[in-house]
Amino acid sequence: MDLIRQALRGGQAAAAPLQRLQTALLIGAGGALGSALLAEALVGGRFQRVTALVDAPLTSAMRGFATLDAQALRGPLDFDLAFLVFERWRHSNGRDDAFLQPEPAQLLPLAQALHAGGVRRLLVLVPHSPALLPQALKAGLASLDEGAVAALGFEHLLLLRAAQLAPAAQGGSRAQRLARWWLSQLQWMIPQREQPLRAVKLAELAVQLAQLLPQAPQGTHVLPPELLWQAAQGHALAQLGAWLARP
Repeated sequence: MDLIRQALRGGQAAAAPLQRLQTALLIGAGGALGSALLAEALVGGRFQRVTALVDAPLTSAMRGFATLDAQALRGPLDFDLAFLVFERWRHSNGRDDAFLQPEPAQLLPLAQALHAGGVRRLLVLVPHSPALLPQALKAGLASLDEGAVAALGFEHLLLLRAAQLAPAAQGGSRAQRLARWWLSQLQWMIPQREQPLRAVKLAELAVQLAQLLPQAPQGTHVLPPELLWQAAQGHALAQLGAWLARP
C-alpha cells in the first residue's frame, strides 16, 4: 500500500498525509466485480459509509453499509465519491438481483444524475474484450457518451478500462461448438498484459485509487489496461504516479 501511495503521488519523497474519503456510493454491486468491489470498500477504515444502489429491498446489518433506492438519484446526494461498475455479464441470484445493474447506455444519464446531485468524484470501471480495443482508445475517451461525461465537470473522473472475458456459451450445433472452441484458443495469443485481472485484484486497485483521488490533479483520467495490469502486478508504480499526476 505504501508503494501505491508513493507512486500515485508521483514518487515524491515528502507527500501530504492520505486523506480518507468519507462516503462512497456504489452502482453495480452485483456480479463478480461489483461484489468484490463492495467487499473491498467495506474493509474497516476505508470509508465511513458505503452505500449500494438497489432496485429491490435488501436488508443488511453490516456495519458501515447502507442501501439506496434508485429513485433517490433524482435528488441531492451526500457522497464524496461514486463507483460506477459495468460488467459484460453477471451471475444471477437473489442477492445480486437486488442491486441495480447499470447498462452501458446508462453511463451518461447516471453520470448526469450523480453530478446534479452533488457528487464530485466518479470512478468508472469499463469492461472491454481483450485485444479488441483499438490502441488509440485505450488511453482516451472511447465514445461520445464518455466525452459527454467528461464535459460534465467532475472534479475527478477516472475511467478504468478492465479486460473481461465473456462466459463460454453452452449448447448449439456441432459447427457452433467447434467455432467457439476455435475462438477460445485465440485467448492464448493475447499478450499477458492485456489479460483480464482477477475481480478481487481489480477491486483492490480501484479502491486504492479512489482513496487517493483527492490528492490528484483535478480532471479526467483514463487508465489503460496495460498500465492497470502493471499496477496490479506491483510493477512500474512510478509510471502510474506520473500518469495520474499529469495535467
